[in-house]
Amino acid sequence: MSEVHVIGKLEEFPEGSHRVVTVGRRRIGVFNVKGSLHALPNLCPHQTGPLCEVKKVTGTTQARAENDWAIEWAFDQEIIACPWHGIEYHVPTGRCLTFPEISIRSYEVAVDDGVVSLQF
Repeated sequence: MSEVHVIGKLEEFPEGSHRVVTVGRRRIGVFNVKGSLHALPNLCPHQTGPLCEVKKVTGTTQARAENDWAIEWAFDQEIIACPWHGIEYHVPTGRCLTFPEISIRSYEVAVDDGVVSLQF
C-alpha cells in the first residue's frame, strides 16, 4: 500500500531547479525539468554516490546514425551526472546513459492545489 508524502509548495520547485528532500529514511532528488516534476533516489547504483546532489542539471553529447554520426547536443536540462564518477542519468526516465541496461526507479510526483507530494 502506498502513502502520500507532502514535500513542499510548488513555488519551492521553480523550473530548472532541483533539491534533495528527506522522507522517512529516504533522500530523494526532486527536479523541475522544463515545468515537469521528477523524483529520483539520491543514490547512484554504481557505488552509492549522492546522485542528486549535483550542482546543475545539464545536457549531454551524442552521435547518431541518423545524423551521420556527427556529435550533437542532446537532452538539454535533462541530465545529471553523479558527482563521484560522472555517470550520467536522464532525469525524466531514470535511464543511465553510460549503461543503458540500468535504470533507477522514479517516484510519482503529484501537485494538488499548489502542494507537491511524493507517493510510494
